[in-house]
Amino acid sequence: MDNRLVIIEGLPCSGKSTATHYAADVIGAQKKVCWSDEGSGNHPADWEFHAFLSEDVLAERFSPDEQQRIRSCSEQLCNGHAVPLSQFDGELQGRLMRYKIYDALPWDIEKPVMLEKWRSFVNNSDEDTVYVFNCVMLQNPMCETMMRFGFSEDDSFGYISEIADIIRSLNPLVIYLSNDDIAETVMKASKERDGWLEQVIDYHVNGAYGKSIGASGFDGYIACLEERQRRELDILSKLSADSLVISNAHRDWSAAYKLIKDRLI
Repeated sequence: MDNRLVIIEGLPCSGKSTATHYAADVIGAQKKVCWSDEGSGNHPADWEFHAFLSEDVLAERFSPDEQQRIRSCSEQLCNGHAVPLSQFDGELQGRLMRYKIYDALPWDIEKPVMLEKWRSFVNNSDEDTVYVFNCVMLQNPMCETMMRFGFSEDDSFGYISEIADIIRSLNPLVIYLSNDDIAETVMKASKERDGWLEQVIDYHVNGAYGKSIGASGFDGYIACLEERQRRELDILSKLSADSLVISNAHRDWSAAYKLIKDRLI
């Protein structure tokens, strides 16, 4: 059975976007392809920049006019509404940010909302299309379970295994870009992303995992990433999903491209 879903994973600055574009081009030369890069907008399998409002929260904390506006652009879920935050600004967006699916919701609300999104994606997928994503199977789940909530590796594995079970019918291939030069690649990328490094350092060192190890500053951020990569590779080795690990693609993209192309074809 062909892989109908290809997911590119790895740490920040490992080359996931570059590899995603390349994989989509390789597949697109032979088959119909749908690809979505990290942060590209309305993702088929992920709530990138959405809030979640239950019916009770919507009714209790928003005016009738606001409720109508929110409902008009939201996706109805079984237990509430997924609200695209990009459709709002100002004070209303600020209030909606309190219910952002990533970074704000408690885990007992976030988890079923995310799994429902995965089920919806699989149920609505086109059997003649190959989907190419990045970040959604390991990075985003690990940023939440490990970095934000401080869960154990076993707990993270349990959640990611549920995602793997949902997408099993698509015969997913996970391509992981491992990186032995984490500090160097992060520092290099930060010179092209104004304000990005300060934001990610703050997120990691002030999350539950960062606090648990006393992480501080740039070195603390890198320590968080090193442990995340170790856990992700360990989790990937335990999953039943087809996988390919490419070491240090940033050192030789020609060699990395060949490995990707050979595996996809």
